[in-house]
Amino acid sequence: MNFKVLIPQDITEPGKNYLTRHGCDIEILEEYSVESICNHVSDCDAILARTASYPKEVFEHGKKLKVIARHGVGYDNIDLEAANAHHVKVCYTPLSNSNSVAEHTIALILACAKNLVFMDQKTRNGEWNLRNEVPSGDITGKTLGIIGYGRIGKLVARKAAFGFDMKIIIYRTHKQGEELPDYVTECNCIDDVFLKADYVSIHTSLNENTKSLVNSERLYHMKNTAFLINTSRGAVVDEEALVNTLKEKKIAGAGLDVFMNEPAPKENPLFLLDNVIVSPHNAALTKESMDRMGLDAAKGIVEVLYNRPVTWAVN
Repeated sequence: MNFKVLIPQDITEPGKNYLTRHGCDIEILEEYSVESICNHVSDCDAILARTASYPKEVFEHGKKLKVIARHGVGYDNIDLEAANAHHVKVCYTPLSNSNSVAEHTIALILACAKNLVFMDQKTRNGEWNLRNEVPSGDITGKTLGIIGYGRIGKLVARKAAFGFDMKIIIYRTHKQGEELPDYVTECNCIDDVFLKADYVSIHTSLNENTKSLVNSERLYHMKNTAFLINTSRGAVVDEEALVNTLKEKKIAGAGLDVFMNEPAPKENPLFLLDNVIVSPHNAALTKESMDRMGLDAAKGIVEVLYNRPVTWAVN
């Protein structure tokens, strides 16, 4: 018996190959609006989901639907209440992109320290003498403050400590009682991280407690030589407060992969500032990570369809 899997947004080959090897027929859509998904889901056993929306209408049309596997870590684009009501399993791929985001975080730290983007632009413009006028810095021996010490935060801490001899201080937004490694110092007050760190890197999930967690008061606590790095979610940072802090040179700069509104419009005031380095929320989208996300999501689908224990279940 073959199963049918709907893939509204195409994935890389490892995940598709895994599905076909396990008796699944695949349908890939050219257009992934809710209407399009609803029009194609009626005879599908599973959906391998990326960033499209999956509201209750999808579940109402998916009469055979047994599982939605999220290609990624977040699943806020899936109506979990509707999934539960229609007895649809939801799973995700929490281990697939952690290293990619951690590496991107380190890259932003280095780019900020070395003023790389600004130097690149000026060098291309023939302003060679700026090499003696615009400072850059080393990160060895500097203090990295990490807000949120989950999978990605732990990887960033390890890479920074062992790769660059940085001092690591953390604030855990979720206390789990685990023993910390000896190269990590925990702060019981979040404000201490902002006061002490040369780089503050955000790695917490977005929820009611963390929205605008990085506000004007905490930004003003930072050293004027410090940098803010955010590869988590844009809304964790009060973007207007960050713009004002950067304009007033209260901190040295920022490295950002995420924004309050995405896709971020080109009019975003952060894009006008020389002391900001940005990327288009692509920290997790390396080739290796895309392969892992597709494969892990495919494995979740096969686990559900063949009534096996689900490794990364959401509901």
